[in-house]
Amino acid sequence: MVSKNQIKLITSLQQKKFRQLHKLFIAEGVKVIQELLDSNFVLEHLFVTESIFENIKNDSKSLISEAELKKISYLATPNNCLALFQIPEPELMASSGLIVALDAVRDPGNLGTIIRLCDWYGIEQLWCNEQTVDLYNPKVVQATMGSLARVKVRYLDLEKQISETRLPVFGTFMDGENIYQKNLPNEGVLILGNEANGISSAIENLVTTRLAIPRFGKIQKTESLNVATATAIFLSEFKRSTV
Repeated sequence: MVSKNQIKLITSLQQKKFRQLHKLFIAEGVKVIQELLDSNFVLEHLFVTESIFENIKNDSKSLISEAELKKISYLATPNNCLALFQIPEPELMASSGLIVALDAVRDPGNLGTIIRLCDWYGIEQLWCNEQTVDLYNPKVVQATMGSLARVKVRYLDLEKQISETRLPVFGTFMDGENIYQKNLPNEGVLILGNEANGISSAIENLVTTRLAIPRFGKIQKTESLNVATATAIFLSEFKRSTV
């Protein structure tokens, strides 16, 4: 059974200010929850509609009805489980390897997909400025499909961080150098910008190499690629250059 106070708490966690206040976030679905359980994330409580996650002690798990789950789920079609996890303290970041940096990426699905891509391509660090959508937004957590457990995401003063790094800084632009004709290093900071406006002028001034994905269509009227799609192409090329 879910109490009224629990319902109030869980529904409030769809807003960033309450996630920050309670230091909790929501995860839904067996795969996402299991990935987080297998990581360093600390479970606060688990709600299930059937006998799953048998290894979780009963004092940390509640069996609820599908109707109750619907009241606390943010999904249009709720799964069979929902969990609350504690938001950990930010980890210290090391300026080494290939790092992805996001400048005001707003769409939760895009951020979640980019985290999955970082996991796929072995990118351990993701830098975000405060204008980027919150990592613990339920839609972001869902879109990561568990990759949240393996990629270190840090919100910081991106302009300051990039200005102080000794790594080469790559920016993604429509008018940059052809990514397919570049010899790319195995270390650097790859910056991707806002879905509508791209990289801000302040961050752009810190870029040492401008990169672009060329359009191959005959008419070439496509305005731009989705930022998550572009991330996949850029990371693929960076990794291909180092194989």
